[in-house]
Amino acid sequence: MEEINFDCLVLIFNILKNDKKSLHSCLLVNKKWCNIVVPILWKSYSLDEINEKLCNVILSFLPSSSKKLLSNNDIKLPSLTLSKFPLFNYISFCRYISPDNVDEIIDIVLKNLCNDHRRNLMEQEIYKLFISQCKNVKYLCWTTRQPLTLFPRASIFFSQLYELYIDIDYVNSDALYELAQICKDLNTLSIKSCYRNNPELFYLIDAQRNLKKLILDTKVDEKTGKELSKALARNRTTINNLHLSSIDNIVLPLTILVNLKKLTIFHWENYKKVQQYLAIYEFPNLQQLTLMYGHLSSFKEVSLLIEKTMGNISKIDICSINKTAKEAGILIKSIADNCPKINYLRTYIEPKDFIHVKTLLLNCRFLKTIDLKSLDFLELFINENDNNIGDELLNIFILFSPKSLYEIIISGLWKYSIDAFNRFFENFRERPLYHFGINDGYNYVITNDHKIMFRKYINEGVVKYFNKLLLVLD
Repeated sequence: MEEINFDCLVLIFNILKNDKKSLHSCLLVNKKWCNIVVPILWKSYSLDEINEKLCNVILSFLPSSSKKLLSNNDIKLPSLTLSKFPLFNYISFCRYISPDNVDEIIDIVLKNLCNDHRRNLMEQEIYKLFISQCKNVKYLCWTTRQPLTLFPRASIFFSQLYELYIDIDYVNSDALYELAQICKDLNTLSIKSCYRNNPELFYLIDAQRNLKKLILDTKVDEKTGKELSKALARNRTTINNLHLSSIDNIVLPLTILVNLKKLTIFHWENYKKVQQYLAIYEFPNLQQLTLMYGHLSSFKEVSLLIEKTMGNISKIDICSINKTAKEAGILIKSIADNCPKINYLRTYIEPKDFIHVKTLLLNCRFLKTIDLKSLDFLELFINENDNNIGDELLNIFILFSPKSLYEIIISGLWKYSIDAFNRFFENFRERPLYHFGINDGYNYVITNDHKIMFRKYINEGVVKYFNKLLLVLD
């Protein structure tokens, strides 16, 4: 029997990288297989919780100087750590460092004792170990006060980073300046707690040669907002993914983010400014738009933004609006007319605008997920006399749904008849739905008779998943 060549084995084992049970079995076949599998397993090591055995393996790599320092400070390492040296340099295979894993190692050794001095020493030596030994780390979450840039081999370590999450509360200006000198090839930079003007942070942003994604998970004062805006402008040719947790003091450059493909805005307070931005900006290459936990009072501005794109939008996700928001139908119509490639849509709608859903389904033939929430949160009570108003929407899905559509979520503030639901699910019998859900207020309009019917269709395989509560009888 011919032996499988090395390259084929590498390909096969990489396909199995998420099946750790199978990979562990492959370890035992022979030395050649073991040498291939071990690096693959350890590249994803910090996805798992650190147990005592794994802790011992990691600490076995501590140099004698570190062990002596810890011992001199009454930090007793496990005896197995000191007696055996592993067969592989496992740490060199790690692709990212998790501060949670570092804390877990410290807790195992110190038995959760709260001693700041000893914890600090343990943390220091563990980070020194990783920075000196890890050869291919791509992601680092910096939420420690340790001076990581001053540790041995830091220049090599940081020069290879692909993604960096950094909490400015933990990192002083000197460390940021050092980081800007040696870390220049980030693809993704996430920044938290940048409340005040920090020139060294802007040096770090400017130092990047190919920064694609910038996440600002922070509120900023006016001066910092202006400087961050200038940093965005200076990186105009590379940034295509922008995630803002607050936009109140950031002035987005009008014409220079033309390459932007993904825009996410979370937790904004000044909704008038957001709507102003959306109305006047142009992002022709936009592919994904996410507006979360703000208070849009009108969908008109979002519609204007969409109309100025080049038809490549694949995802629109709008969640949390002002209760008096208007013109939801304008947005649905704009999407139907300008987003032929869209596959995910979550937004709000009123029953009077159901007709636009028909156009949406006819024009957007790649749509996979649609999630429609009720625009008026009092709609249930306003329309008490409108019997089964949701049947119109179900009939539209029956008649016009594209073959690609496999997840449908609709509001529970509209009433639906049993007959309309039966027709709806029968329509999907030949191409089953992956998920059907009902959001807000379903408990007012969904009866036990509805739930019994839902159980029937899930048992028959017409729908794979329902909202769990839709299957629980009262």
